[in-house]
Amino acid sequence: MNKMNKRNVGLSKRNVNLATATNITTTYSGQFSGTYIAAALLSASTIDDGGLTIKSNISFKEVLKKLSTDALVKTATCDFDPTSTITLTERIIEPKNLQVNLNLCSNDFLSDWESQQMGFGLATTLPPTFSDFLIAHVAAEVAQSTEENIWRGDTAAASVNSFDGFEKLIAAAVAAAEIPAAQAITGVALTSLNIIEEMSKVVAAIPNTLYGKEDLFVYVSSKAAKLYVQALGGFATGMTNNGVNNMGTTWFNNGHL
Repeated sequence: MNKMNKRNVGLSKRNVNLATATNITTTYSGQFSGTYIAAALLSASTIDDGGLTIKSNISFKEVLKKLSTDALVKTATCDFDPTSTITLTERIIEPKNLQVNLNLCSNDFLSDWESQQMGFGLATTLPPTFSDFLIAHVAAEVAQSTEENIWRGDTAAASVNSFDGFEKLIAAAVAAAEIPAAQAITGVALTSLNIIEEMSKVVAAIPNTLYGKEDLFVYVSSKAAKLYVQALGGFATGMTNNGVNNMGTTWFNNGHL
């Protein structure tokens, strides 16, 4: 008995140092979630069109190295003169954890017109037609939220269910003089009469070293895209354009611009 008591005391001391106990009880019933999560997160148009590079499985943080150099090619001499400059900086990527919580009771669907799709006996599964629709709907909503956050997300706003988007990050970069002055274009109120001129300013500001690259994109808001369509097709008052291939206002069929 004395030896047993000593062992018990020792166990008690060791237990003091253990982490808080976490009890997980789960019953898996439903659809495989991995495919649907990927569909939801990767369906945002900016991502789907190749505008972003996806860094997957970052559990905490990841460091990206940024390399910049000055003019590397120098006039040749007989001596070695290491006058070039290499600057290596970094940017830390930290994921923002967001979630969707839905809990549906299959019994609620017994009185619904789809109840016969739930099988015999007690209702244990959702109607398959509805569950497929719900999954697609949730995926579309997540994709839309992701797209909005990519551009206009702001963790300091009243709603913190977002991550910092391009608008906030670019504004901070401009304020910190991290963007060349020639590429910082002053915004104006866009109309169908000035949209082409304003977009031309953006194109003119693209560095020659980037212009023509296959991964170069020009992104505009939905409002700007609509104004651009009006300008090209002669929709707007005072416009003399006659649309692509002289098709007038019927040239645009909601395709790529």
